This record gives sequence, C-alpha cells and structure tokens, in this order.
Amino acid sequence: MLIGTACTLLSAAGLGVALLVARRRRYALALRTAAVALLPVGLAMTGVVRFVVNMTFNPVAWAGFGVLGLAVLLFLSGRLAEGRGREVERRSAPASTTALPASRGGGAPADDFSDIEAILKKHGI
Repeated sequence: MLIGTACTLLSAAGLGVALLVARRRRYALALRTAAVALLPVGLAMTGVVRFVVNMTFNPVAWAGFGVLGLAVLLFLSGRLAEGRGREVERRSAPASTTALPASRGGGAPADDFSDIEAILKKHGI
C-alpha cells in the first residue's frame, strides 16, 4: 500500500514537470518526461517494485549477489592468469632460440668478435 502511494506521488510530480515543460512549447521533451514519469506507477502495478523491495531486505538475496560477484572475480582472474602465462611463454621462446655458441676446447669461441671486427674495418677503425 505504501509502495503504491509513493510511486503514485512520484509519477504525479513527474507529470507536473512534464506539463511545465510543455507550457514552454518543448513538446518532444515534455512527452519524454511524461513517459519516464509513468514508469513508477507501471512498475508498482505489475508488482516489480514489491519484488525489488522484498529482495532488498532479504539477506539470502545479498548473499547470492556476493556469490555471483565472487564467481565473476574468479573467472576474470583466471583469464588474467591465462593471458600472463601465454606472455611468459612468448618471451621464453625467443630467448631459447638465441642461445650462445658453444666454446671450443674450453676457451672463447673462435668467431666471437669477428662481426665486430668486420664492422670496425668497414668504417676504417
């Protein structure tokens, strides 16, 4: 009973605002305002408002929302961990392909500085 009265008063106030807007000859805005103003009465008549009010003060419903939130967090963190795992695999793949050449006889590789020497000779250094 109280819910229906509150929704009716809210709709009446919205329709009053729509009339004031219509007096300023802004008819399209007045029609949109009237449409939004009628929503509370329509929701109260269909029982949606009573359902929402009953759900708001129900601790089991809030626990359900908590469980849903936890499920979403777990799902997103799983996707994040999967994405980071792929990134680590991508980084380790190029590192394994650029291995250092094996040394001969326990010493330094024979052509370790040959590329650098060729570049220096090319520039006359």
